[in-house]
Amino acid sequence: MTDVVRFPIVYVRGFAGDTSGINSAVVDPFYGFNEGSTHVRVGPDDRPSFYQFESPLLRLHTDEDYQILVEGDQEAYLDSHDAIAPNSIWVHRFYDASASTWGGKPEEFRLEDAAADLLRLVEKIRAKTGAPRVILVAHSMGGLICRSLLQKILPDLNREPTDYVDKLFTYGTPHGGITFDIGFGLLEKIRDVTGVDGADIFGPRRMYEYLTPESDLDPQGPPGSWSPRDMPEGPGSFPRHRVFCLVGTDPKDYDVALGLSSAAVGARSDGLVQIENAYVPGAHRAYVHRSHSGRYGLVNSEEGYQNLRRFLFGDRKVEAALVDHRLATGDGVTWQAETRLSVRGLPIVMHEQLASHWCPIQLSAQHADDSSDGAVPLATTFLCGDLSRPPGVGTMRYALHVRVLSLREHHGFLSFGDHLEQTADFDDILVVDIGTADTGPGIWATWNSVIPGAISHHEPDGTPLDDEDPDGGVWVADIPVPATAVPILGEGSRIRLTVTPWA
Repeated sequence: MTDVVRFPIVYVRGFAGDTSGINSAVVDPFYGFNEGSTHVRVGPDDRPSFYQFESPLLRLHTDEDYQILVEGDQEAYLDSHDAIAPNSIWVHRFYDASASTWGGKPEEFRLEDAAADLLRLVEKIRAKTGAPRVILVAHSMGGLICRSLLQKILPDLNREPTDYVDKLFTYGTPHGGITFDIGFGLLEKIRDVTGVDGADIFGPRRMYEYLTPESDLDPQGPPGSWSPRDMPEGPGSFPRHRVFCLVGTDPKDYDVALGLSSAAVGARSDGLVQIENAYVPGAHRAYVHRSHSGRYGLVNSEEGYQNLRRFLFGDRKVEAALVDHRLATGDGVTWQAETRLSVRGLPIVMHEQLASHWCPIQLSAQHADDSSDGAVPLATTFLCGDLSRPPGVGTMRYALHVRVLSLREHHGFLSFGDHLEQTADFDDILVVDIGTADTGPGIWATWNSVIPGAISHHEPDGTPLDDEDPDGGVWVADIPVPATAVPILGEGSRIRLTVTPWA
């Protein structure tokens, strides 16, 4: 088994609202990271079924040998022990000072203060565990606290973020703020001017203040080109490829405020955060049909945990992209792709971008004389060779379900004259096997349409696909689309798989 380095994990929770909400939050000793679930949505009728998920906290204990260390107080435990194992989980209890249940006068919550206090906690954890860095796992607003640490607090101290943080994983964080589908921007303006319950932290001006170093801060407010979703690049910045954003696509199951929140935010959301605002451009991300929180929420879901576990502890990163496609143009036709990604042995879909979930992949037509490959990313996943596999099986396997659909417009309106609802022009599944220490490096891939019998009976044979990257450590292979797709995607269109080591 690979000797995987274990970094301490620090969990940072989301927004609690007013004092009553904060008082409810601080009652929980683990700020929500311990919440499991027994409900899961299955089937086309969307009826719930019983499915017991223990919680990410307990699963990290049992699956990855982590522990949460409490003797009345995690901070007291840190102060009273000189040597602590790095494979430990810590909760950033930033809301405690703002609760009124402890007696005394509660402090006003400020996101920058929570980020500065996170640095103090990280420094103490590093000193006690000997770990060079920590992993930050955050829900909702907690991701903004983490980004404030990385983009403002540490740069203001002339410190390198990569000296403190190894990876950042966010569940449903409003990286682009919180916006609404109704009100034509008026609701956002009222929120940002009044600062009701501190919710102005999700508006552009406050986000600019806590995400920008003092040396770059314009007192007049954010420049017109500034976007809160963007994380800076270059020296002194935290690399975006060390960030993973889990994006929820189910607003219907978010029942906060009797469903008024999801109605205001709109269908293209998790009920609180719109899909386009839930990720950092350039960071890794996965889309799952879960709501922002609640019994069908992101944090207490198998989908969320499996993405978290593989991003933190996987040893392979596998990227899939559509390249050299040449789609038909003219007559008002546009194209979309849908993808689903499943990993062998898991009872859930790891990632799904579907039109019905308001997040299909938009495909642009390539001109015949265009020399570029027009690569369109389809999915990225992380795999771990140390996880159990069926007896006698030496490869890691996942399936990428790809559908390509055409939409036709006439005078600006969708045309349904020859439309077949939910019927794709191309629909197939690429079954991918990735080599491990047992088999040696390599990629084997086959379309389901040419696999005789059940996929579970399929075994990769022969030598792996040719490695098209001469550099060591990276394996690149192109798989032609099936012959049935050539009239749609064009001669020479391929799925490009890129496998790189991950740690």
